[in-house]
Amino acid sequence: MNALVFTEQGEARGDVSALNRGQAAIFSARSPDKESPNEDAAAVVPVDEHAAVLIVADGMGGSPAGQRASALAVEEMVAALREAAPDEPNLRAAVLNGIENANRAICELGVGAASTLAVAEVWEDSVRPYHVGDSMILLVGQRGKVKLQTVSHSPVGYAVESGMLDAAEAMHHEDRHVVSNILGTSQMRIEVGSPIRLARYDTVLLATDGLLDNLHTEEIIARVRKGPLPSALRTLADDARRRMTAPQPGEPSKPDDLTFVLYRRA
Repeated sequence: MNALVFTEQGEARGDVSALNRGQAAIFSARSPDKESPNEDAAAVVPVDEHAAVLIVADGMGGSPAGQRASALAVEEMVAALREAAPDEPNLRAAVLNGIENANRAICELGVGAASTLAVAEVWEDSVRPYHVGDSMILLVGQRGKVKLQTVSHSPVGYAVESGMLDAAEAMHHEDRHVVSNILGTSQMRIEVGSPIRLARYDTVLLATDGLLDNLHTEEIIARVRKGPLPSALRTLADDARRRMTAPQPGEPSKPDDLTFVLYRRA
């Protein structure tokens, strides 16, 4: 398959494609309460028949040109990957180069633009996470076991990781969207995880906070851990968007751009 790239996606759009030893799904939609551009971006980039890279970026809404920042992040990643040799050391280097190039390009806009970035390097039997900011990477098994969940680069994210806040409290914390590490600054840092083995039917999810602010993590896991991947895409998208527009008492609700990528190993 060719790379699937979503930038500044207005109307809701989702695609599902075969990818290596499994399937990939990608979805993006603009927040239901605005007419300005979607500030999220995403891509699924096959490298060869054994490897692929999943990408999600969230342009910072409080900064100028958020949609351009997220689009640049994805575009620079795709460009770096197209030049990569299809072996693990070179692919890892291409991912790191892409992130650094994206940071440089966003800084060179000169308008204070910024974006988060979450990247997953997927091989036939393993996945390696890279991230900058608070977009999440999640790996769950068919029975719902969480094998990986990245920690948001934010005061609230660190408080949850340390046990000072629980996840439910964090969803409503006044500083939830204060992010301490972003593309678009000279202080940007890349968190690189170790490779994690992929078992059959494991699911990888990369998502912006349009999903994370409207579904609890356990709700997300329940929707993606089993069943056909196209159904998981539809259920996540429909449930998150319903919460944005018609929440029920006790449910989280925050209208926002919504973007995620799924990969299921067959």
